[in-house]
Amino acid sequence: MSRSHPPSLTTLVQSAVRNEGLFARGDLVVCGCSGGPDSTAMLHALALLRGRLGHELVGVGVDHGLRPEAPAELKLASDVAGRLGLPFEVVKVELAAGPNLQARARHERHRALQSVALRVGAVAVALGHTADDRAETLLMRLLRGAGPRGLAVMPARAPSPVGGVDLVRPLVLARRAAVRLHLERHGLASADDPTNLESRFLRTRVRHELLPLLEELSPGVAAHLCHLAEMLRLEQPDPLADLGRAQRLQLQHSARVGRPFATVRLSGGREVCVTFSKKTPVLPDEQ
Repeated sequence: MSRSHPPSLTTLVQSAVRNEGLFARGDLVVCGCSGGPDSTAMLHALALLRGRLGHELVGVGVDHGLRPEAPAELKLASDVAGRLGLPFEVVKVELAAGPNLQARARHERHRALQSVALRVGAVAVALGHTADDRAETLLMRLLRGAGPRGLAVMPARAPSPVGGVDLVRPLVLARRAAVRLHLERHGLASADDPTNLESRFLRTRVRHELLPLLEELSPGVAAHLCHLAEMLRLEQPDPLADLGRAQRLQLQHSARVGRPFATVRLSGGREVCVTFSKKTPVLPDEQ
């Protein structure tokens, strides 16, 4: 008896687009692509599905000016887009001084992608977050003491933290193994960010130590974690549910005066950066 093969990345992306209503025939989608494996595979898969799903794409890479390797990595993404007949734009951003470099970089990246989406008339911004990213983020939040709302991470479609069109995640059903196989099948070059190997980052240890250990104990744990995140998203409509009165007032004031994000201190002394979408607080997915 022949063993059935796992679904291809294009099949998983098509299922996510159709089942989650990420976009419709005739829609234009901005595809954020850093040149890394996940976003490169997403750009390629979405391009292959244009004839079947009827959408159009614009590739966008964001250079934060933080790493000298970034221009070469974005050139890889641009080359892939060029072979697919897709327009590709590189946007350079400057980060203001202040704490929490990752949060500031994420905020400026979202702003850059939304700016292009507004200019070209796109209906959504696609990000290359996989099922592994969702499982890892839930574990990180759990380790930091998040409540149900904080664990409802990385849905297939979500408001942008800086306003504008929605964020969509076409790879939300795909594991990284499917991404790697897609890149190999199609001979696609991509670049790995060396910071993904630095053990000083919690995500790196969750990715390379904690999640593999959990998968030894329960091979389906990543899917279970993603399902849990989705259930919690559906059950927790109030983004302020887990915050105290002082924290809620602080966020409401920040939104009222037009600040793009605010830092709040949670129980145990941990601080998180919260961005705003149309004056609604959005906890960061730390990606």
